[in-house]
Amino acid sequence: MSYRIPTPPPSLEELAKRQQNVVTASQLRARGVPARVITEHCRSGGPWRRLLPRVYLLQSDGPTPEQRMWAALLYAAQNGREEGRREGAVITGAAALALYGFAAVPRLPAVIGVDVLVPRQRRLKDAGEVRILRTERELVARSVHGLACAPVARAVADALCEWTVEEGGAPMPVREVLREAVSRPDGPCTVRELASELTESGLTGEPRVRAALDELLAGERDFVLDRVGELVDECLLPVPLVGPELRMRGGTYIAVPDLYWPEQGVAVEVDSDLRCVSEGEAAWVRGGQHRMEYLGIRVVYVSGARLAADRDAVGAELCEAHRVGGSDVVELMVG
Repeated sequence: MSYRIPTPPPSLEELAKRQQNVVTASQLRARGVPARVITEHCRSGGPWRRLLPRVYLLQSDGPTPEQRMWAALLYAAQNGREEGRREGAVITGAAALALYGFAAVPRLPAVIGVDVLVPRQRRLKDAGEVRILRTERELVARSVHGLACAPVARAVADALCEWTVEEGGAPMPVREVLREAVSRPDGPCTVRELASELTESGLTGEPRVRAALDELLAGERDFVLDRVGELVDECLLPVPLVGPELRMRGGTYIAVPDLYWPEQGVAVEVDSDLRCVSEGEAAWVRGGQHRMEYLGIRVVYVSGARLAADRDAVGAELCEAHRVGGSDVVELMVG
């Protein structure tokens, strides 16, 4: 049987170094600093400063931008746990994007409010420049310069919730932020993750956000469609129709598949979920796919992830579908 020897908590000096000189009242008390000493040290002209309720700066100078972030996080966290893990709170919104280094948002020194995301059941109030946001979902943290931040997609969504227009009426860089979120070289989020967060936050009803998101979704699908087109050429398959509108001879609308071989009755749908933001749009796309299958068209579903992971298997599926064709395909008009 093995035994783990408990690791002693870090000293006040070690903790202060780890947290950039920002500590909580509970951390000070745990290291033998009585409340009266804290009060005395924070008096005018004293060596410490009180930044937020129960959060102190162990220096007389004003806080740096990074120290302000630490203060906000420790205020919202569960007593600033001694092990250094700040559970129950993550920085989000514009402050998190500034920490991530987004070029499209103001740099950290210019960030005024700090949004901190906590579980819904936590009893906390806004304090100073700290705004408390609540969520019913499990918190996910990303360490950025030692600070717990929300994932990129969630931080973007929370920032956009606050951004309508800047002072003076200048619009916020919505399109630029969304593009940067999915193209950052140091761990970007996917278009799907971003779309999911924006939908969850109710932001897709905002015209500027929806327009920028639609651009990203269309760009992602176009990229995958280009890869499928290259695969069709490599497999020596005939050139398919791209985005035709299929209707019954009486004019009844059927669907608009991404690719279609009318003679074989074979359609290809590429990342069809990327067309859809709302459930209504998703139902419309699914309806078209079901109608094609009901009318005998063989529908091949291709995802960008599968294409990247097993390109040969996707090529083999396309070849087989083209060889076999549809089953008793109803004659359709192609527009």
